[in-house]
Amino acid sequence: MVRSAGHVVRHRAVRLSPGRRRTLTLLACVLALAAPVYAGTAALVGRRLDIDAGGATWIVPHRIELEPGGAEGGAAGAPPTRLRIAALGVDTGLERLAVDGTGQLQSPKVYEEAGWFAAGTAPGDPGPAVLAGHVDSRTGPAVFYKLHELDAGDRIEVQRGGVWLTFTVTAREHYAKARFPSDRVYGPTPLPELRLITCGGDFDAARHSYRDNVVVYAVLANV
Repeated sequence: MVRSAGHVVRHRAVRLSPGRRRTLTLLACVLALAAPVYAGTAALVGRRLDIDAGGATWIVPHRIELEPGGAEGGAAGAPPTRLRIAALGVDTGLERLAVDGTGQLQSPKVYEEAGWFAAGTAPGDPGPAVLAGHVDSRTGPAVFYKLHELDAGDRIEVQRGGVWLTFTVTAREHYAKARFPSDRVYGPTPLPELRLITCGGDFDAARHSYRDNVVVYAVLANV
């Protein structure tokens, strides 16, 4: 929850719970290998895309599961609009990441911008707000290229409704895609938190994909 100019803004949190739920597929980095330049991150989350290397498509079946109505309802009130990470030299706009007709989360359209999962928690509200970004493109590093360099204690700033919210990094983790801890990353939390996600680890040329995901955890500092 964020208080600004006398208004209280609330957003629906993402919950991982049993029973009837809508399933979103997290497409963890669909990539094209084009040596000697950087491997292109065609999509980090969301759509099934054909890639240049022989037209192959690679999907990592990690999932975000929502209670009914979570994906369609979207987020009410002021959305986050900018992201700053001084330690990495990141100062960028935030795209709204929506859900397409197949129930999959779209990827950021611009490699230099991160995206916010707009149907979930908004930064500053209780729960984990999810921000995703590309690690690189065919022409070079993208917005989250240095995400793996963040350390505990580093600051992340998110602008929302004209107010800058400051988050403190608590952990940075590398996860093999086959062992991605969905409950820890997307599960509900009592306090406002952030999850910044991109690709990492070694590049698997056979599968045209990075082997890992990098996840940065942060908590709201200026409560």
